[in-house]
Amino acid sequence: MSESISRRSGYTRLLDKSTRLLAMRDHAEQELRRKLGTLLGDGTNDSDATQHDLERVMTRCLEHGWVDDKRFAQRYLAGRSRKGYGPQRIRQELKQKGVSNDDIDAAFKASETDWVRLATELAVKRFGYPLPSTFSEKVKIQRFLLYRGFYMDDIQSIYRNFNV
Repeated sequence: MSESISRRSGYTRLLDKSTRLLAMRDHAEQELRRKLGTLLGDGTNDSDATQHDLERVMTRCLEHGWVDDKRFAQRYLAGRSRKGYGPQRIRQELKQKGVSNDDIDAAFKASETDWVRLATELAVKRFGYPLPSTFSEKVKIQRFLLYRGFYMDDIQSIYRNFNV
């Protein structure tokens, strides 16, 4: 079986790998390029994938709409916010995946997430209701929510808007 794999062209192997990766979940363009880049050879074999093959595969993925950074950013934001992460952390993760600032901003504008409500629900789930009111306990809540990626204004709104 390894003979049949080695006989396939580099382009075919890259296209197969990209199809398998994209079948599992959406990827940002730069994230997919990085993953497919690990398959590039040094050019000594005819079956080695080249940079040109990678560009052809990425062009095909973009033309067919398999890779779309705008869609990826929207889905990633929705998924991570459902898991209790705040806007700062989600924005940073999207930047690390190579999504442009314009696409990230568009995803946040399209999102209807109420970050204060999400932070409140997360704090209540973690620390119980009513939320602790002593200074040291408030600091624990603040530290926890900052780690999760919420803005300080959203965290302070929990106590300002809800007489907890």
